Amino acid sequence: MNIGEASGASGVSAKMIRYYEQIGLIAPKGRTESNYRVYGEEEVHVLRFIKRARSLGFSLDETETLLKLWQDKSRTSSAVKEIATTHINDLERRIAEMQGMVKTLKHLSHCCGGDHRPDCPILDDLAGESAA
Repeated sequence: MNIGEASGASGVSAKMIRYYEQIGLIAPKGRTESNYRVYGEEEVHVLRFIKRARSLGFSLDETETLLKLWQDKSRTSSAVKEIATTHINDLERRIAEMQGMVKTLKHLSHCCGGDHRPDCPILDDLAGESAA
């Protein structure tokens, strides 16, 4: 199948497929005489794997490592679990940071009159001045 068909079958855009080839995440595919890339079911399966890993927030480096582990039938599951656990910890840390941001912004928004006056505790806080 061509890149458009591989894109449709995998859910990964043609642009991203080209990018993944460019950075070496996936091997460059063979080409037809008219210079079109040719993909098979195996490549589509790899692209689906990458898409799923990326949708779970894994970085490109983590995705590459997971892809190599997936393709290595002699791997240990502990190596995979370690990557997943590290990622979970990172997600939980980022969630906590975002919850702190929400709490701060809710407080600042509550303190802001939202009226015609120019004073604004939100802007004061962003400028490093004392907020209400």
